[in-house]
Amino acid sequence: MLDRLVNLDTIPLALLIILSCFFLIQIVYYLVIFLRLARYKGPVSGQSKEGVSVVICAHNEYYNLKANLPLILEQDYPEFEVLVVNHASDDESSYLLSDLQKEYPNLKSIEIQKDMNFFTGKKFPLAIGIKSAKYDKVLLTDADCKPSSPFWIANMQSAYITGIKIILGYSPYTRTKGLLNKLIRFDTAHVATQYLSYALAGLPYMGVGRNLSYLKSFFYDNQGFIQHYKIRSGDDDLFINRVAKKSNTSVVVHPNSFTISEPKKTFSHWVTQKRRHLTTSTHYRFIHRFLLGSYSFSLFFFYFFFVLVLALNFSIFPVLGLFVLRAVIQYLILSCCFRQLKENDLILFIPLLEIVLLLLNIGIGITNLFRRPNKWK
Repeated sequence: MLDRLVNLDTIPLALLIILSCFFLIQIVYYLVIFLRLARYKGPVSGQSKEGVSVVICAHNEYYNLKANLPLILEQDYPEFEVLVVNHASDDESSYLLSDLQKEYPNLKSIEIQKDMNFFTGKKFPLAIGIKSAKYDKVLLTDADCKPSSPFWIANMQSAYITGIKIILGYSPYTRTKGLLNKLIRFDTAHVATQYLSYALAGLPYMGVGRNLSYLKSFFYDNQGFIQHYKIRSGDDDLFINRVAKKSNTSVVVHPNSFTISEPKKTFSHWVTQKRRHLTTSTHYRFIHRFLLGSYSFSLFFFYFFFVLVLALNFSIFPVLGLFVLRAVIQYLILSCCFRQLKENDLILFIPLLEIVLLLLNIGIGITNLFRRPNKWK
């Protein structure tokens, strides 16, 4: 009876067709989206040397400020200021900033003793810093970040040509030994490949606060963080997600434009950080959630049906053919993207780290359904 209703011999073929559909979705993402970063030659550079306000929010960041702030204050750029918003710190940061101000006249310190009731997380101190900025061009980074070169400001601001209001940069983590470091850096490079590629495709959806620039006037014209002030995280990506467009956004990936920070030292601390970031992404615009979700969905089910079809003893050649073809296209394009981002040592590990990260993101997504992180620091 069952054989009459369903031809069991056709099941593997049907599953192969489904596998092929997910394969095609993946290939479209690589050839239409990610290839843009792989082939990117850099933006048209502007000639303006207008003033820039670097804004840094710090909470108990004495040692990071001591190590990194002089590298920012000594940038090779004709006119800039550095504003450090010292947010409710109870360490020696205030004294350090006071001493540095005597040496660097372009350093300005803003002390905030406590949060406002209606703002949470980093948004309040960041908004204060932007409001206090002397110049219209605002460049954001964090206290634990150091510029990759003395030309960080110059490279980031060079993309401000007519019509551009937002500059998206890249901020890698320091390279050290160990699997955790590779996984963190792969995740960072992969996320950057996505948001930079989407921006180049005319669909910008996020930036990272460790290396991000926009116009102060543009920030206030679009009401800043008001529309998502109740959400603790998202001070960088939610604002960009709401206001960035193809016509007003540019991308800079020159190595001199990077800011470098230290990765988390333990797996649990890194997972906590990722949980917060993934929670924020649920507030993105629908088109971005759909596109990002479709990529992750198709990736998971590509692997799922690949294993399932092999388990059913279907002809191995078409199945392996799809797997190998996707792997080759992925490797060729992602290796170019990772070279753009100067993450060359990760290229060899792309297939393995992709699977590990996929399973980890699934686990984090399930965990976030039951318990959401809500702490900034």
